[in-house]
Amino acid sequence: MTERLTIRRPDDMHLHLRDGEMLRAVLPESARHFARAIVMPNLVPPVVTGAQAAAYRARIRAALPAGADFTPLMTLYLTEATDPADVARAAAEGIVTAVKLYPAGATTNSASGVRDFDRVRGVLERMAEIGLPLCVHGEGSDPEVDIFDREAVFIDRVLDPIRRAVPGLRVVMEHVTTKEGVDYVATGGEGIAATITVHHLILNRNHILAGGIRPHYYCLPVAKREAHRLALRAAAVSGSPRFFLGTDSAPHPDRLKEHACGCAGCFTAPNAIPILAEVFEAEGALGRLEGFTSRHGAAFYGLAPNAGTLTLVRGQEPVTCPARIAAGAETVTVFDPMMPLHWSVA
Repeated sequence: MTERLTIRRPDDMHLHLRDGEMLRAVLPESARHFARAIVMPNLVPPVVTGAQAAAYRARIRAALPAGADFTPLMTLYLTEATDPADVARAAAEGIVTAVKLYPAGATTNSASGVRDFDRVRGVLERMAEIGLPLCVHGEGSDPEVDIFDREAVFIDRVLDPIRRAVPGLRVVMEHVTTKEGVDYVATGGEGIAATITVHHLILNRNHILAGGIRPHYYCLPVAKREAHRLALRAAAVSGSPRFFLGTDSAPHPDRLKEHACGCAGCFTAPNAIPILAEVFEAEGALGRLEGFTSRHGAAFYGLAPNAGTLTLVRGQEPVTCPARIAAGAETVTVFDPMMPLHWSVA
């Protein structure tokens, strides 16, 4: 049995860092293991201009622990008023690495998102010209569509039409959760990839709902049937460069998770890498862990793999992770994978 595994330092290609006190609390958890992260722009108010992205990046850098080696890769929040010239300028100046599409009302802080996709056609065409990727929250918000069907419907009604209308646009379908999503990405031709979260490799919808509601497993996109979870695991360990890690680690104060109308999101930053090692070992694919965490995402975004390495050690006895962290006066619960973890980061 492998006792030590050394990989290139990983990248988190989908991360929520929030701002203010929450940023200062959660950032060290990601910087400890990850060298770079694609940082989501859905603050309140959202990060919609290059100047705002530069200012947010400065706040992240200022919050890093002394000696931390972590690079935030910034994104812009796509709105119907987004200026294509500002997007191109921010990309040329190295401020942003991608633009994020939230269908209006689909998830946390998405009220400023897109309703009329014809109104963002000019931005998407400019992005295709300069090779700037579009990260999509792959769910619609039509109340007539069942929440468990929204990813598949989004592909048919929004994503595929966008890709046909704007050839050459590079797209990352973030936090894919269904077999339909996996199949679309796997067979979608050039220029499309998908991130897979840690928690969607662990959860199916029974874990949220069976035997009582478990708010710390509630996320968007919501976990689906077991058949979809198994399709995600197969894609993650396949070695295909179209699939890579994006944790979508999303901290919320416990008081807002354990609430009559609780927030969506799982906070996985502290234990994401040990959980992944456990999953890949169980699937007989430890040799492909580095590709999923450290190579495929970098290649899609045109980045060199990280120079540093990270070593994982497998012990005989399970290791423990703190159940929660403090964020000022708040606490944030760390994702519980419901299985013993024998891998830890050396």
